[in-house]
Order: sequence, then structure tokens, then C-alpha cells
Amino acid sequence: MSERSKLYKARFSKVNAEKKYSLSEAIKLLKDLPKPKFDETVDIVFRLGIDPKQSDQTVRGAVSLPKGTGKKVRVAVIAEADKANDAKSAGADFVGMEDMIEKIKGGWLDFDVLIATPSAMNQVRTLGKVLGPKGLMPNPKTGTVTDQIANAVKEAKAGRVEFRADKGACVHVPVGKLSFTVDDLLENIKAVIAALIRAKPATFKGVYLLSASISATMSPGLKLDINEISTMKV
Repeated sequence: MSERSKLYKARFSKVNAEKKYSLSEAIKLLKDLPKPKFDETVDIVFRLGIDPKQSDQTVRGAVSLPKGTGKKVRVAVIAEADKANDAKSAGADFVGMEDMIEKIKGGWLDFDVLIATPSAMNQVRTLGKVLGPKGLMPNPKTGTVTDQIANAVKEAKAGRVEFRADKGACVHVPVGKLSFTVDDLLENIKAVIAALIRAKPATFKGVYLLSASISATMSPGLKLDINEISTMKV
């Protein structure tokens, strides 16, 4: 049995697969599990009551995590002239226009977030087949198509994460690193829950948050008490 398999088995033995944990209880359990040799990412997953096949029930957005993501975020910006200078001043890792568009067409994707100005989007849309499958296409709903380039870059660098309901009506969001304190992870999670609630489609009727779970990179998922989450003050 590999070291990875042994670790997963040891962790799984400490998890009650039937129990629905409170958020703080789940985070504490994740932190107490046997540890690998790296700082794991903590992810939370929500299953929604929406029908993702209906165009008016799309759930998509972005949120700035108050305590950051715990990772270095590489930000690329497609903009011209003054906006390009704003991006560089704000700390963007890569800035360009036609040259960057050609690089991306050629398969270059060494960035985590792509931001573009509205005026650049006619050309950026030609990159749909490259960016779309990777979830990197700029979108006004996530704040990555904007003339406020400096703010967008700073937010992305500080810990802005995007979310989107998949075909199974599930939303996966990274909420920090396992080395974060329980309180810091809770603060990030509350920000995610608030953003997810704000993204609820206006036309949707019924129960929005059906279930949720939380996990670290190499841990089993822990079921969460959805009643606690649904009534949480965020």
C-alpha cells in the first residue's frame, strides 16, 4: 500500500461518514487528522436545488476571501495604454494585448486569473475554446471584465475566488489552507456562503441549499449540517 493510500485510510478511520458536522467541528477534525508533508487546500462543496439546464437558474459569482487563499495568485491582464499601466502598478504578473492573445492561442496558460477591459473583450472572446474549458474566460459577473483594472488586480491578488454551479448543480470553492486558524477558515467560509446566497437566481423557487461538505486535499469529505449553514448570520 502506498504512503498516500495509508494516509487516506488512517484519515478515513477517524471520520463518521453518516454524521453531519457543524462547521467549526468539521474544521477542527480536518486539522486533527494525520498530516501529509504539504499544506493542504480546504474546499467546501454545496449542492443546490437549482436546475442547471435552465438558463435563468445559472449560479455564478466571485468573492474576496477576507483571510486570503493562502496561495500566490498569478494574474494576467489584457488591456491597452493607461489600463495596462494601471495593471502593472497594481501588481499584475502579466500584462499585454495582441501579444498576450497570441500567446494564449498558442496554449500559454501560466496564470490563475485573467482580467480584461470591456474594450478588449471582442478579441478576448476569440479565446473561448482555450479559456472556457479551464474556467479562465473573463466575465463581468465575476468582476474580471472591468475598467477598474487596478481594483480587480488587487482583489485577485488578495484572495478573490470565483464559483460556478456545474452540471450537477454543485458549487466547489477553495476557502483557504489547512494551516489557517479555525476562525480564519470560518470567516472565509461565511464570506463564500454570503456570496452564494447573493447569487441565488431571482426566478428560483424552492430550497436553495440542499447539502454541503468540506474536505482537505487528501481527506475524505465531511458532511455538514445544512441547517446551521442555512440559518447562519453572514
